[in-house]
Amino acid sequence: MNWQDCPVLVTGGASFIGSHLVDALVERGARIRVVDDLSSGCLDNLRPHIDSDRVEFHRANLADPAAAREALRDMRVVFHLAAVHGGRGFVDLHQAECAQNFQIDANVFRAALAERVENLVYASSGCVYPNYLQQDAAQELYLTEDIVGPPYDADNIYGWAKLMGELSLRAFQRDSGLPSVSCRYFSVYGERGLENHAVLALVARALTRQDPFEVWGSGEQIRNWTHVSDIVRGTLAAAERIRDASAVNLGTMERIRVKDAAEEILRYTGHQARIVFRPEMPTGPYNRVADNARAKRLLGWTPQVAFWDGLQRTIDWYRATRQPTQAAAALKSLLTERTPATPPSK
Repeated sequence: MNWQDCPVLVTGGASFIGSHLVDALVERGARIRVVDDLSSGCLDNLRPHIDSDRVEFHRANLADPAAAREALRDMRVVFHLAAVHGGRGFVDLHQAECAQNFQIDANVFRAALAERVENLVYASSGCVYPNYLQQDAAQELYLTEDIVGPPYDADNIYGWAKLMGELSLRAFQRDSGLPSVSCRYFSVYGERGLENHAVLALVARALTRQDPFEVWGSGEQIRNWTHVSDIVRGTLAAAERIRDASAVNLGTMERIRVKDAAEEILRYTGHQARIVFRPEMPTGPYNRVADNARAKRLLGWTPQVAFWDGLQRTIDWYRATRQPTQAAAALKSLLTERTPATPPSK
């Protein structure tokens, strides 16, 4: 696909993942519109592109149908990343807020159909996978796309909203021919990330010299943390190659224990502290790792950033951009809320 001068919308484009996607689209010469309500995104993530007139920015709430229709007007490709979301603490404790995603998605999908977009790329999640399959950390489990089916058992309201988004897109494609693809993101981390997710929360704890050093859960939870640069490459490839409303996993197949990540963060930052596990805190499933064979086959996509390398890059970035006081303030709010106590540094 030739992105040069292609009119592209990125909803939630001021966010962590969205802003990296915008960077990649700018490099490809697309004509980019970003719509974001800035409830968790940061305009500084887009500032150079806005100042150079490479990005047209609109602040709007897509829960308003009129705002969604205006946002999609004259767009050819839509990357729909906007959502009410946060870390594990937020999605467990604020499920009513996450329910807004049903309305946001419905508005965007209807607008996409009305505007006859050439492809709608939906940011879905590993949270659509059945919880009952993901409870044994000792099992070598890899989640394939076809596992998502009856009996459905998504992860909290956030996961159910993502699942309903996928199913809605399939219905729109079947009934009205709306081209789309659902990209299931798995445990994304990297530069510009916030302390509401495990990796950045652990990094913030280390750089604020927390002792004892808290790790939510037993530490035995298995994740496949995937660097944001790999997520962006996969998302663009999906936009170029899939239009039948099917879903594709974007995640590494590395099986990383939370406790091992915590120990490496302490080692790399030089912080010697006693680790204390908090099994009573929100932790999510104990065994969540993608099978990415479908992405390899259909997209020619494989992750390029190994977790241990990406982790060090992320720590270096965080150390260079955050002051200890900012990190400490963020930890107090972002583990359970959406809005940082103090805005992140540029």
